[in-house]
Amino acid sequence: MAPNETDDTTTAGEVEEPRAGRRKAARYVVPVTVMGVAAATIGLVPALADSGDPDLPDVTAAQLIEKIAQSDVERLSGTVKITTDLGLPDLGGLESGLLSGAAGGEDGEGGSSADPSGRLTELASGTHTLRVAVDGPDRQKLSLLENAAEYSLIHNGKDVWGYDSASNEVYHTTVDEADAEERSAQQPPATPKDFAEEALKAVDDTTSVKVDGTAQVAGRDAYRLVVEPKQSGSTVGAVSIAVDSETGMPLKFTLTPSSGGSAVVDVGFTKVSFDRPDASTFAFTPPKGAKVTEDTEQDRGHGDFGGKPERGPKSEEDLAKGFDGLRMLGEGWNSIATFDTGAGAGLPTEEAGDLGGFLGSLGDQVKGDFGKGTVFSTRLVNALITEDGKVYVGTVTKDALVKAAEAGK
Repeated sequence: MAPNETDDTTTAGEVEEPRAGRRKAARYVVPVTVMGVAAATIGLVPALADSGDPDLPDVTAAQLIEKIAQSDVERLSGTVKITTDLGLPDLGGLESGLLSGAAGGEDGEGGSSADPSGRLTELASGTHTLRVAVDGPDRQKLSLLENAAEYSLIHNGKDVWGYDSASNEVYHTTVDEADAEERSAQQPPATPKDFAEEALKAVDDTTSVKVDGTAQVAGRDAYRLVVEPKQSGSTVGAVSIAVDSETGMPLKFTLTPSSGGSAVVDVGFTKVSFDRPDASTFAFTPPKGAKVTEDTEQDRGHGDFGGKPERGPKSEEDLAKGFDGLRMLGEGWNSIATFDTGAGAGLPTEEAGDLGGFLGSLGDQVKGDFGKGTVFSTRLVNALITEDGKVYVGTVTKDALVKAAEAGK
């Protein structure tokens, strides 16, 4: 057994765990959040730079989980690499147009190329390099480095600025500092620490958690914490978290699928410092000649960065409020969320013309006692939409979704 490697497994009985309903909902929310990692990963997302296995004191999985929980890092700066490979179909650029339209409002017009609600969706696929800086809850900066250009998102006190150097466009809005603590609690997971905490909420008797040796990430000594489903049938292979041995902060988060191959999500620091960034890092003045778009209170309401966020789902009951009778089927990592769209019908069929044929080409057609349906697959999350408008979704195989639909009839 390698130094610091342990074969102990931690389940919910060894650490303080949330209620069972929260665990099941968290397990469902985490992979869905991962699908939207581009929009969520706006802050302290970190990547990898291994350079040997350091010799660190032995720790148990329970001790390492507690170290993560007690981590209170509020200041840092560094360079981040993020790679996302969900295995989404190639839409020939169509998805970019849809996302740009969403950023510009319901009519898809009048948007700014500096609006973060559109720009950060670029992180949903491919490999990207970012620079991040954080000085407490009121000052953060993220810069997305591009070829001969840069996009920056800056939060400094009440002001939030977005700047696209390629188009010389600026986005500006303000946030209420009085709501800062509430806003922070409501934001979806955005950092390795956030993802790690959500993943650890899913720990129960169907989960194995162990310390699997050590590593160096961005020149810092770290422990490897590995979370794996004990059950078969899940699309999740393992979650690996590199935890800084000194601060307890997760430096790297990697999620690999059970099908093998490259990671679905791999984010981590290549350089990191926990010193306070210079105050000038967060200062911003629109460049001369830049087009400035002001996002006012009246303009908000579609999930923009500057708007007040909706509270993240914290239980099955909260999740169900947004759907018609959402239920969780099964247990552990094989849990499946199901709800009725209320439409009384599924997706358009080929008989409906080009749209039906296009949508059908993106999924696999299935049938059974429940009727017919379409399964849309990624390397992590699969969803079945039946012809009568019911939806089954989870980090499970296509066969598991079909069986769930069969059982629901």
